[in-house]
Amino acid sequence: MRLTTKGRYAVTAMLDLALHGSHGPVSLADISGRQDISLSYLEQLFAKLRRNALVTSVRGPGGGYRLSRGRDEIFVAEIVDAVNETVDATGCGGKGHCQQGEVCLTHHLWEDLSQQIHGFLSQISLAQLMEKREVKSISARQNARQEQGETLTLSEI
Repeated sequence: MRLTTKGRYAVTAMLDLALHGSHGPVSLADISGRQDISLSYLEQLFAKLRRNALVTSVRGPGGGYRLSRGRDEIFVAEIVDAVNETVDATGCGGKGHCQQGEVCLTHHLWEDLSQQIHGFLSQISLAQLMEKREVKSISARQNARQEQGETLTLSEI
């Protein structure tokens, strides 16, 4: 399976937005701080997510991003697809030129696996991810670390 950093970061950022968006728009700077993803990279990802109607932007003071639909209506596969990622287990990128320009013996096996993975990710919503004990624990740790960082920054002034 070739799910690159772009797809993983997009899912991570969207999950962060789902976790923190209940009180209003979430800034990309906040997501960047919690998830250790560069702000410029997030801007690129969120431009694609916005074009694919997964998020909406809110301008002005206190602005940021919101999910465009409910957490239970946005699925991981949609996020991966929105940032032009493919879940592809073939060695040829799905093009069928695996063996000297022709389809290899196991091409269809890996193609079927890719479809299974995409189908699996199509069944997992942000809401389902949010309910996982591990996600809750990691999110709490990140929030505490971010609050400590803000406290340290303020006390240094």
